Amino acid sequence: MAAAEAQRLGVIADDELIERVVAHGDRAAFDRLYERYFPRVFAFVARRIANRADVEETVQEVFIGVFSGLGSFRAEGAFAAWVLGVARRTVAGRFKKRQHATVPLDELAEADALDLRSPVLRREATPLEHYECGERLERLQATADQELNAEQRLLFELHHLEHVPIHEIAALVEKSADSVKSNLYRARRLLLSR
Repeated sequence: MAAAEAQRLGVIADDELIERVVAHGDRAAFDRLYERYFPRVFAFVARRIANRADVEETVQEVFIGVFSGLGSFRAEGAFAAWVLGVARRTVAGRFKKRQHATVPLDELAEADALDLRSPVLRREATPLEHYECGERLERLQATADQELNAEQRLLFELHHLEHVPIHEIAALVEKSADSVKSNLYRARRLLLSR
């Protein structure tokens, strides 16, 4: 009987499943929602958190949030967007909970002994920093793909990613250094505006 019920729930729309969960606490209906949205939520969280164990834990937190918040879902928008909103807030909340690494002042008291290569000053990026960096890179990549022309992209990559000096780029593309600088300025302005 349970298998037949699960089979039948597979073709039911999200709004009816949500109604069953909210009105009757229907576990099979929630399990079906979970199965539908788990891959999308997992992929969303995995793009933002590097550690697989943290990803799995966060995904479970997302679905706990979805279950506990289903009563507040208003069908004004797509359920998928609402679920990803819960995922976004859960990921952001995990980053806020993390303590940032600190360096005790007494370890840095002597300016003469300050060594910038010291492991005291080097640290791993926090999950929030990883998340923010990933989001920023995605926006930059999308802007580069949509807004930069082929020449601007080439000049940007040569100068900022491969660290080729402007005078060498100018010789390579057979343009003046001022023209290269101007194109680089426009490319940076486009990228930084996003």
